[in-house]
Amino acid sequence: MGGGVADLVTTAARPLWQGRALALIGIVLVAFSLRSAVASLSPVIDHVAEDFPVSSVVVGLIGAAPPVCFAVFGLLTPLFERRFGLERVAVAAIALIAAGLLLRGLSIDSTTLLASTAVVFAGVGSGNVLLPPLVKKYFPDRLGVMMTVYSTTMAVSTFVPPLVAVPLADTAGWRVSLGLWGVFAVIALVPWVAMLIASRTDAVATATPQSDSTSSEATDDGADAASMATGPIVTSPASARVFGRLWRLPLAWSIALVFGTSSTVAYVSFSWLPTIMIDVGGVSPSNAGLLLSLFGLMGLPCSLLVPILIVRFQATRPVFFIAIACGLAGLAGFLFFPTAALPLWVALFGLAPALFPLALVLLSIRARTPESAVALSGFVQSIGYAVAAVFPLLIGLLHDLTDSWLIPLWLLVGVLIAVIPAGWIAGRRRTIEEDWERRHGRW
Repeated sequence: MGGGVADLVTTAARPLWQGRALALIGIVLVAFSLRSAVASLSPVIDHVAEDFPVSSVVVGLIGAAPPVCFAVFGLLTPLFERRFGLERVAVAAIALIAAGLLLRGLSIDSTTLLASTAVVFAGVGSGNVLLPPLVKKYFPDRLGVMMTVYSTTMAVSTFVPPLVAVPLADTAGWRVSLGLWGVFAVIALVPWVAMLIASRTDAVATATPQSDSTSSEATDDGADAASMATGPIVTSPASARVFGRLWRLPLAWSIALVFGTSSTVAYVSFSWLPTIMIDVGGVSPSNAGLLLSLFGLMGLPCSLLVPILIVRFQATRPVFFIAIACGLAGLAGFLFFPTAALPLWVALFGLAPALFPLALVLLSIRARTPESAVALSGFVQSIGYAVAAVFPLLIGLLHDLTDSWLIPLWLLVGVLIAVIPAGWIAGRRRTIEEDWERRHGRW
């Protein structure tokens, strides 16, 4: 059994709230803001266009902005984390999300709309990288439960905004509809700021000769277990050496490709699924919006079940292949029987993003320490989102060139088939440290 999974077995579990209630609340609130920031704009873009022109180029850039920003800040966030620490960078990321969301509601033209959206996704990109290591740091004994809570919250915040954004924009205006989500991000700042203040107070209180005399014991396994009973693990910043080594590890690349495939399916769907449903399935625009919500809703059971299946039962490969098979079945329905049972095909296709909670769990259990998890998270998400950034634009280009959705849909079939070898490798029960040691010697 890999080191990461073994740690889960040997670490004594304790109540989620014990000594870490603020961390639990903070992780849930941040997870909610990460997806609501992405899903809240596109449903009301028509309302925005009534106040000022929003060209198709701007809409395309807004659609491409999330994965591009996520890729860039996936690379930069580990550098910031080494300098300032996990919690400080988390506070900065949440502040960016809150500021961007509030400013987006105050946009006066397409330029300010695009600029504020870029600020939002800069914060979201950092938050994406930081949350899995934060879960590993504060909840090493409850990884399965916390990854379920984390990914379920993200699933809820994916399908809720499309349901409420348009009615809210109709009654209160699009500015209120967009700015509302910034309020949740502001609230998410509170527990993390409180934790920073508390940690500074504790640092001053424990800076005594007695604490110095026992500091050497903190490196022992027994002391680590004792620290888990009273508070989070004390970790060192992510090492550039660790990040650099990931480029040479097949395990790291395989997780990145699995994550990239999940992100590709998600962002292609957010961008184009309603249009595909209208053109291929012959549904009305309102029903196409409901089908997009159905697609997002399918992530909820995945978020509840996948982390537990992987952490408790080490079912990485079965979960992976079920997700791929469902995605292919949904695409086959779009291609061959689009008008026969469209909700069924959307529901099946919506199970393909089960790869997302799968990849999130792997970011924690495929690394021995939070330090390595930060590096792995940054590597995987930067590569994965770079891959995902290409496909929404490519899908649209292929549709314009062929005036058909046939080739774009077959391209998605190819993506799901091509990632199968990576999923097999990601299913190996070992950590990145073990993968390195097998190939290059001591970590």
